[in-house]
Amino acid sequence: MTDQHRVDTLGAYGGARAVTPHLDRLAATGTRFDRWYTPTAICTPARASLLTGQAPFRHKLLANHERNVGYAEDLPPETFTFPQALRKAGWNCGLVGKWHAGTERGPNDFGFDGVHLPGWHNPVGHADYRAYLAERGLPPYEISDRIRGTLPNGEPGNLLAARLHQPVEATFEHYLADRAIEMIRRYKSEKKPYFLGLHFFGPHLPYIVPDEYFDLVDPADIEMPKSVAETFLGKPPVQRNYSAHWTFDTMPLEVSRKLIAVYHGYVTLIDQQIGRVLEVVDEDDTSIFFTSDHGEFTGAHRLHDKGPAMYEDIYRTSGLIRVPGAPGGVVRREFVSLTDCTATILDLAGVDASDAVDSRSLLPLVRGETPEWAPDVVSEFHGHHFPYPQRMLREERYKLVVNPDSVNELYDLQVDADELINMYELPEMADVRRRLVARLYTLLRERGDNFHHWMASMYEVGTLGHDPTLSGLDDATYT
Repeated sequence: MTDQHRVDTLGAYGGARAVTPHLDRLAATGTRFDRWYTPTAICTPARASLLTGQAPFRHKLLANHERNVGYAEDLPPETFTFPQALRKAGWNCGLVGKWHAGTERGPNDFGFDGVHLPGWHNPVGHADYRAYLAERGLPPYEISDRIRGTLPNGEPGNLLAARLHQPVEATFEHYLADRAIEMIRRYKSEKKPYFLGLHFFGPHLPYIVPDEYFDLVDPADIEMPKSVAETFLGKPPVQRNYSAHWTFDTMPLEVSRKLIAVYHGYVTLIDQQIGRVLEVVDEDDTSIFFTSDHGEFTGAHRLHDKGPAMYEDIYRTSGLIRVPGAPGGVVRREFVSLTDCTATILDLAGVDASDAVDSRSLLPLVRGETPEWAPDVVSEFHGHHFPYPQRMLREERYKLVVNPDSVNELYDLQVDADELINMYELPEMADVRRRLVARLYTLLRERGDNFHHWMASMYEVGTLGHDPTLSGLDDATYT
């Protein structure tokens, strides 16, 4: 699992500048999901959804610790998680890399072996990493060539990228791969079935990589995303505010091209480390998943990072699964979710997945079957730097985003794949708008997501079969 990873940086997904041979091979020998979505484009809630098989509104871990705005910071103690279920069934469970799914309780509290590596980015001061460097006589972390925007007061803005003065063998990514290889070999020697999660902290910004990756891609070869033409006309004002926060407009386009080039280099560094790990995996009896917690803007819509904008750049991610005995080179177009990994892992292990209530096993799709499947997917957001509720419905052609404090959004992805034109208020879209709003409302009610209460009072959601006031005093009116 990677963090904040754009799907178009993989060759298997058509990335023009991609150098990802190991992940591309995984796609070619397994199943590539082309419509794989995160339940929410922010680290901690998405990772908690993978642990639990539950949507964020249900597990209630809704924000990252570092920017928390008053939400819970740990899963409730009684919450179901898949590693604990695997442990009970006699499996070894390990986690190497990023946790970021709680502050008071770490991975060991949920049944994972391994060193707890806290934080949102490579914890280069961690004792285990420093010991790793010392044992091998490798130099410590040091950077230069910092890339930052400019804050309104003239001070440097967020660190977006830098050159790392370490050989590849000293990078945090190489260290994680080495620790994963060690754990795989240990588990093999114990002759028990095992689950291992290898969670890289990158390519989350800032993109900090050694020379050969910092300079791997020529910025002159980088085409800026078409959505850099974003004007925010007819869009929620929060998007323009986020663009200002990330100081995109304070940087020349050649600097943005360099950022994107370095991002591609970071992805290649991670791909090579994944390749090292796959060399020690037994392909004939080991299932392999690859995905990300969410995507990254890298200049799309004049934004960086992620935030309260439900564009494809950060909600659609890669999803690759290879299962022994299943056909290779399969491409699936069904709408699936990161949350579906939970039930799939448990299905492979023969463990009950009924508590993963928002998760469905993907094994029938991996095996080439054609089960009935939902024609759409729902995602949610609850805030990052401040509370900001959103819900999204994505179907074959259209996407609806509901923003209670602002204008709603409706995109026709068939004619506007870059999501530049908000068509929500256009009269000719009235029928589509009503249909999508009613569908989202129904799905939220079925899931038990109380966001639907706002929708009943504000939008055309169709005929009501219940009292939206929750009074219980006049149900007969709505029958």
